[in-house]
Amino acid sequence: MVITSKANQLIKQTKKLLQKKHRQHSYLIEGWHLFEEAQQSGQGFRHIFVLEELAERVADQEKVVLVSADVLKELTDSPSPQGIIAEVDMPQLAFPTDYQGKYLILEDVQDPGNLGTIIRTADAAGFDGVFLSEKSADVYNSKTLRSMQGSHFHLPIWRTDIYKICREMQEHNTPVLATTLSKVSVDYKTVPHQESFALVMGNEGQGISAEMTTFADQLVHITMPGQAESLNVAVAAGILIFSFI
Repeated sequence: MVITSKANQLIKQTKKLLQKKHRQHSYLIEGWHLFEEAQQSGQGFRHIFVLEELAERVADQEKVVLVSADVLKELTDSPSPQGIIAEVDMPQLAFPTDYQGKYLILEDVQDPGNLGTIIRTADAAGFDGVFLSEKSADVYNSKTLRSMQGSHFHLPIWRTDIYKICREMQEHNTPVLATTLSKVSVDYKTVPHQESFALVMGNEGQGISAEMTTFADQLVHITMPGQAESLNVAVAAGILIFSFI
């Protein structure tokens, strides 16, 4: 049976997941790349919505729901969906026990594109996890998901009290490196290599907070010989992430 009505109860319920307030236990991914990444990483699917003509591509899957093109468009903000949308369980993640490793802490990074790009970069560099402040953009926002390209399936991401995390890092002798330009910050190229650390990136407009500067073991900056006042936070994160690994 193919669902052709937008008024179908399952479609109406699923469409609510496009709004953050309804994403309590599951979220939507769109497109074959993200679906395959979710499959490979063993994610739990609640429903897999597919166009009838593409049903063969998911013949080995349970919970497949065949829908018309108009109905599929109801479940995404993408102007040209790729024929598949899946409802995925949100992961239940345990916090690290000893904070040994390479971590990223994002303080109020509010643009979904920036957030997704930074997480994807941390994944590419082999980081062990990402901590987000409560005011950072939503990981399950469709724009964030498109920017991450499935990286959230590869490394854990926690939304939590990042200042508490900084204290716990320091209790486990994991240094906190925070990015800001100040009289006491040093050029990132002078920071000695460390096996374990946490790199903090701040808000697009304000940078890191005064509170965060008090938690940092080292303040670092990127020296810019040109005339631009600042770098995009995702670009700056990319430079620092790969220089510190």
